[in-house]
Order: sequence, then structure tokens, then C-alpha cells
Amino acid sequence: MTTPGQAMFRCVLATQNAHKIDEIAPHLSSSLQWLTLKQANWTGGVLREDADTFEGNALQKAVQGYRGTMLPTLADDSGLVVPDLEGAPGVRSARYAGEQATDAENRAKLMEVLAGRELQAYFVCVLAWVWGDVQHTVRGEVLGKIVPREQGTFGFGYDALFIPNAGDGRTFAEMLPHEKQAMSHRAAALAAFSKLSLNQLGLVAGSQQAFENHR
Repeated sequence: MTTPGQAMFRCVLATQNAHKIDEIAPHLSSSLQWLTLKQANWTGGVLREDADTFEGNALQKAVQGYRGTMLPTLADDSGLVVPDLEGAPGVRSARYAGEQATDAENRAKLMEVLAGRELQAYFVCVLAWVWGDVQHTVRGEVLGKIVPREQGTFGFGYDALFIPNAGDGRTFAEMLPHEKQAMSHRAAALAAFSKLSLNQLGLVAGSQQAFENHR
């Protein structure tokens, strides 16, 4: 994203999910200095995500991260969509079984709803970037099916129930991390994000003084 000799800009990855940090960080440009919310001295508590779309939630989190750190911020919102279940779990994927539900509880509820069925489904990941007045969202999806029994121990969320069409019949939770990341919805969104230029992200020479104020 940078040209030779370009200053390295400090940016924030606004997620409080350690699994997402592990999946997102390796794909981000090493020419930008990425900080977690904690490293950026975030004091805003729990990120709010109560919009009714993935784009809305991702932007909501990115705006909170930006306002709380005054640094360019990238946020993600992702989830599982099952069309035959009216789009559920959808934007409530992390809270499908309740506001404080664990991944295991969310999977258990989905298996109960499936009642032994296998249904077409897809994972969605939306990345939102906010820096001043500049806002961008990009979207990645991976098509597959959801199965009514857990298979595999890797991954998180609904990975043990999701078999991608592009795979070999294994669930995401049966794949090694690098195998999942090669075809995941998050990788697709990150690939789209990586195509945005520094100028599109608002990281131009005129922005440098704003960064110097935060060093």
C-alpha cells in the first residue's frame, strides 16, 4: 500500500475478539503499523454493534475505534447466514443463543433449529475503514452448507458446522488455520481491502501531522 520512503502510519484494528486478530493480522499490510485497541489506549469499554446489517455493525465499530483513539481504524463484522432460516443467525451470530452466549451455546441452538437438516448457508465478513471523513466498506463471502453435528476442533464460532463448497468436504473446524484462511470470507474481504490505495484510505501526505500528534 505504500511507496518506497513513505512514512509508516499507525492504524487500529478495532476488535475485541482474539480469534479475529489472529485471522486478520497476518493479511494486513506490513507497511502500516497495526495496533490493537488496548495498544492504542482504548478506554471505551465494549464495542457497540446493534445495527441490522453487517456493514452497519462494522462501520459502527470502526467509528467507535476512531473516535476513541483518533487513529485510522479498521473493524470487522461477520456472521453466518442460512437463507432457509430467514437469514439467521445473521448479524446476531455471536449472540444467537443470548447476549452472553458462548460459541458452544450458539452452535447448540443452531443444531436444535436444524433438527437434523443440512441447509445451504454462507459466511459473510465486512471490513469497515474510518479515518476522519473517509469511510470504506468491503465485503467477502464464502458459500457452503451447514450441518447438524459438530465436526472438527479447530477454528471458532460456527466453524465446526460449516462445510465450504470450495473445500474437500471438511468443515472449517477440520481444516488447519492456513487451509481455512485460504478460502474464508475474511480472507476475501481482506483481499478486497488490500486493493484500496493509501489515497483512497485518506493516508496522504497532508495527514502526516495528525499522526505526529499521536506519537
